[in-house]
Amino acid sequence: MRHLLSSSDLSVAEVDSVLDVATQMAEVARRPVKKLPALRGRTVVNLFFEDSTRTRSSFEIAGKWLSADVINISAKGSSVSKGESLRDTALTVAAMGVDAIVMRHPASGAAHQVAGWVDASIVNAGDGTHEHPTQALLDAFTLRNRFGSLAGRHVAIVGDVTHSRVARSNVITLNRLGARVTVVAPPTLLPAGVDSWDVNVSTDLDAVLPEADAVMMLRVQRERMSGGYFPTAREYTVGYGLTRARLGLMADHAVICHPGPMNRGLEISADAADAARSLVLDQVAAGVAVRMSILYHLLAGESVSDVEGVTSENHRAVRPVAPEPSVPSAAPVRAQAGASV
Repeated sequence: MRHLLSSSDLSVAEVDSVLDVATQMAEVARRPVKKLPALRGRTVVNLFFEDSTRTRSSFEIAGKWLSADVINISAKGSSVSKGESLRDTALTVAAMGVDAIVMRHPASGAAHQVAGWVDASIVNAGDGTHEHPTQALLDAFTLRNRFGSLAGRHVAIVGDVTHSRVARSNVITLNRLGARVTVVAPPTLLPAGVDSWDVNVSTDLDAVLPEADAVMMLRVQRERMSGGYFPTAREYTVGYGLTRARLGLMADHAVICHPGPMNRGLEISADAADAARSLVLDQVAAGVAVRMSILYHLLAGESVSDVEGVTSENHRAVRPVAPEPSVPSAAPVRAQAGASV
C-alpha cells in the first residue's frame, strides 16, 4: 500500500490484512500505557478542509499511539483562508518532510489529485460525495466482530445515498467481503447510475428491515442539499427514519449502525440510537484500531506479518519497573515505549 484513496484500491486480501492487524491494534486500548514504537520518527499531518470530530480525532490518536509525530491543520486558521490553492497547500506541507497526509476535502477527487503532486502517502479521509474508505473499513471491522464473517450477511444502507461518500465505500468493501447489500432511499436521494452498482435497490424500508442482518442509517446531509429532496423533515422520518415502531420490524439478531454524526429525530430515533443492538459507539472505538492498522500498513516499512512481534515486544516494554532495593524511597519508574503525526 502506497496510498489509500478509494475502497476499490484494496483487494480482498488487503482488506482482510487491514482488519486482522486492527484486531491486534485494538488490544492497545486495553493497556495501561497505550503506546507502540512502530512509527517512531514518522510524521503524519491531518489536513482537514471540512469539520470533523470522529475521523480527525481517531487519526490523531492512532498516530500518537503508534509513536508518530502528529500535526493537525484545518482550513480555518491556515493559509487556505487567505486564498491559497489546494496544490500550494499540499506542496507546502509535503516540503516539510512529512511521511503521510490524512486529508478531508469537500471536492470529490481532491485526494487523488494531491497524491499526484506529493511524495508522501495520502489517506483519503473523505472527499466530497465520492468516498470515505477508512469509514467503510471500520464499519466492516465492527460488523465482522459481531457476526464473525460477513459472507452471506444482508446489510441495508438507508437514507441519503446521493450525498453519502460512506455509502459508496461501504458498497465496495462489503461486497468484497461477501455481504449482500441493499440501498434504501426515496427516489430523490438515489444517485444517478445506482442501477449499475452491485446492490439491490429499494424505496420501501419496511419491506427490507425484516430481512436485514445490519441496518446502516445515513445522515441526511442538509448542508449539501440545494433543492427540495423531500417535502419536510417530518415526512422523511415517517418514510425512512429508523423509528421506535420500526425497531419491531427488525430481526432479533439484527444490529444498527450509523457513521455519525447523527440527526436524532430525523433519520434515527433516540430509541434506535441508544438501543442495546446499536453498534454506534463500537464503530467509534473501531475507528482508532482500524486507522492504526492503516497507518501501520502505509508507514511501518516492514512486513505486516511482524505486527504481533511489535505489539508483544512493546507490551513488555511498558510494564512498570520496580525500584532498586537499595533506594526504597525512590518512586517507581515506568519505561517509555517511544516518544510521542
